[in-house]
Amino acid sequence: MKNTKIRGGVIGLLVGDALGVPYAFRQPSKIPPMSEIEYRPPLGVHPGFDQVEPGSWSEGGAHALALMASLVCRSVLDPDDLLERLHDWYARGTYAVDRCVFDAEGQTVAALSSFARGTPSNKCGADDRGSNGSLVRMVPLALWHRGDDAELVYDAMLQSRVTHAHTRSQVCCALLGLWVRYVFQGQGIQDSWFAAARTFRVLYADTTEERQTLEHRVRPEEMVVPRGSGSVIDSLRSVTVVADAGSYEDVVRQAVSLGGNTHASAAMAGAISGAYKGEEAIPQRWRDDLRMAPEHARLVDEFVAACLS
Repeated sequence: MKNTKIRGGVIGLLVGDALGVPYAFRQPSKIPPMSEIEYRPPLGVHPGFDQVEPGSWSEGGAHALALMASLVCRSVLDPDDLLERLHDWYARGTYAVDRCVFDAEGQTVAALSSFARGTPSNKCGADDRGSNGSLVRMVPLALWHRGDDAELVYDAMLQSRVTHAHTRSQVCCALLGLWVRYVFQGQGIQDSWFAAARTFRVLYADTTEERQTLEHRVRPEEMVVPRGSGSVIDSLRSVTVVADAGSYEDVVRQAVSLGGNTHASAAMAGAISGAYKGEEAIPQRWRDDLRMAPEHARLVDEFVAACLS
């Protein structure tokens, strides 16, 4: 059972990412009806990225694979190794479909450029205003992590800081990590989200910047109108609305229908749904048409084995 849920989290992320790619950066009103959202857009809908084959994941999926490879190789979260692998993605297309990098967020690129110039990994991430570039990739960390909740939160924030050092980014990565962990353990999707917030409150006192960010920025118990923003808080909170929308297919299609950063929204929602329901819940046609090369499939198998060892 653990095997299918780990694979569900990883494949669910990649499938959701790939499903969102053709519709990226559109207004919600320009997204096709949910029943028509597929890897290949319906006639009359121009893909969000030119010359990208249907079934291709974007930056988020590639970065998740890079983190998986680092965890498999190093058996710990190694920020230097992670940044080396992210730099390989940007410079050589490693972990990207067909080695084609078609989606590179500016802050991540700046961090990788800084790393290439010799900046220590703990100084590369900018103290930005909280974009979502470190959020999608952190899902595998939660599936792999053997430490307690405090250790998972620490590592979730650490992996964010190498590219996205703002407290908002770190807090959202920590919450997503706890959420994925609790979903994987079998708690309900919404129950797991509220449990993640409760755990965070235990770990951080009222007066800390992290706790203030939770209470006054994230506001986990507050109802929100979901939208496909590139803001790390908007992204995470929007996914909490759609992640429990029914079948895996319904969940990722609803995430895409939010518009905007469709690939990130659908990747996170797909990971949550897949980790909860298992790989078999992901439609076979989407799994079959995902443009996963043999080396990517081997990495997924190695990662699952590492999680179970």
